[in-house]
Amino acid sequence: MTSTPAISSAMTAVAENASAAASAAEATDGTGLHGPVTDWFAEHARDLPWRRPEAGAWGVMVSEFMLQQTPVSRVLPVYEQWLARWPRPADLAAEPPGEAVRAWGRLGYPRRALRLHAAASAIQERHGGDVPREHAQLLALPGVGEYTAAAVASFAYGQRHAVLDTNVRRVFARSVTGRQYPPNATTAAERKLARALLPDDEDLAARWAAATMELGALICTARGPECHRCPIAAQCAWRLAGAPAHDGPPRRTQAYAGTDRQVRGKLLAVLREAVAPVPQGALDAVWDEPVQRARALDGLVSDGLVEPLGGGRYRLPHS
Repeated sequence: MTSTPAISSAMTAVAENASAAASAAEATDGTGLHGPVTDWFAEHARDLPWRRPEAGAWGVMVSEFMLQQTPVSRVLPVYEQWLARWPRPADLAAEPPGEAVRAWGRLGYPRRALRLHAAASAIQERHGGDVPREHAQLLALPGVGEYTAAAVASFAYGQRHAVLDTNVRRVFARSVTGRQYPPNATTAAERKLARALLPDDEDLAARWAAATMELGALICTARGPECHRCPIAAQCAWRLAGAPAHDGPPRRTQAYAGTDRQVRGKLLAVLREAVAPVPQGALDAVWDEPVQRARALDGLVSDGLVEPLGGGRYRLPHS
């Protein structure tokens, strides 16, 4: 029997819908994504120092602290200097926390330096100077949250954990759930999906964690995804849905000029450069507005980043 155009069209639509349904099912359990993504990673991954075998677990941990809210290009020189000075947790723990703040330089969010110092001290005291392998022990370290514990366990020790940073969340949102952007904060549904997508094999799971992160960083970016270069473009739920822009634009970068953050940075810069306690007058000179300057300095003291010595003198923390 000869098919009519209408019947042919209907059959084509059924076939396309079946293909899309199959792709969606494979995406949901990860079977159609693991191979293409990890193969792409094997060919295109950046050669970063914390990915090299010699970095060890400590190098991985240092990188994870530094990379929070900070791009790779800014982290690289500080990371190299940090590991040259403190190649082991014990080396950092042996110095005052103020030295960590000093070496942190202009990476921003300097409380991360204090947390990393506290983690190094705990590693020395509790684990004989070796970064622990167990996820629960990593999570118990000061300054280490769920993401960092999973990242160190996965990237340093090759374990099977769901590693959810902003890049990974965006890849999963687009490729699996069909959303342009993930929610502002990580949800229980995202964690459940990430666990469902984990390969059963531990080694493959660790590669998958690194590969999805790299895919989000280089290809599936927030503002300019390069879908023509994506290894899973044909299976991406967002593209199959016509790439709808229904989630709104990605969050804008917070203004810096004139904020308390800028004042804090200027005050810390003076203290980092000083070899002796800094008098109040030297700090007053970095910002004209006295109320904001005082508020910023009080905040630094409250956060443990600056230590008041009395007599209007300040220094980086020594204990």
